[in-house]
Parts: sequence; structure tokens; C-alpha cells
Amino acid sequence: MWLPLVGLLIGILLGLLTELRVPEEYTNYLSIAVLAALDTLFGGLRAHLQDTFEQAVFVSGFFFNILLAAGLAFLGVHLGVDLYLAAIFAFGVRLFNNIAVIRRLMLQKWMTKKKSKENL
Repeated sequence: MWLPLVGLLIGILLGLLTELRVPEEYTNYLSIAVLAALDTLFGGLRAHLQDTFEQAVFVSGFFFNILLAAGLAFLGVHLGVDLYLAAIFAFGVRLFNNIAVIRRLMLQKWMTKKKSKENL
């Protein structure tokens, strides 16, 4: 589970240390792709904490979510409708839901560990 976090840290460092700029016309696509990737990352962390993590589901979900979100944005640009907002809303809701479940699971594990220490 440490590999995605290392990749995230390397990506952040590369972004901060280089002068690479994304053209303005691609910013909507990039923002949706980042949001979809974060949603998948936190979904994978949630699945790991629930002991239901499957690597194939994680990898396929990662690429499928990014392609679906970028496809919605692309379609919206050609239709003249801001469809990328629908993807931002959907991934944002899922992201906050995953974070809430992760928080509950971690609190539950912490409380269980605390109770087991008190019983000793």
C-alpha cells in the first residue's frame, strides 16, 4: 500500500521542482483526472482497511475513472455544456465519502486497540 503514496510524493515533488506548465485549455481535463485519481487512491485505501482490496479492481478503476471523467469533459466541450462539473461533483462526493469511511475505520481500530490494552 506504500507504493501509491510514494508515487504521489514523487509527483508532487516533480510538480514543485519543475517549470512544466499545462496549457490553459487542458486545465479542466487535468483537474478532473487528478480528482478521479485521488478518488481511486482513497477508495483503494478504504478497501485495504476493510480487507477487500483487489489490485485488478484498483488499477482498472484508476484508468477507467480517469478516462470516463476526461471523456465527459471532452464531450461537454464539443456540446457546449460544462459536463466536467458533473464529474467533479460525482468524484468529489465519492472522495469525501471515502475519507469519512476511512476516518471511521481508523477510529474504530484505534478504539478496539485501546480497549484491548485496557483489558490487559
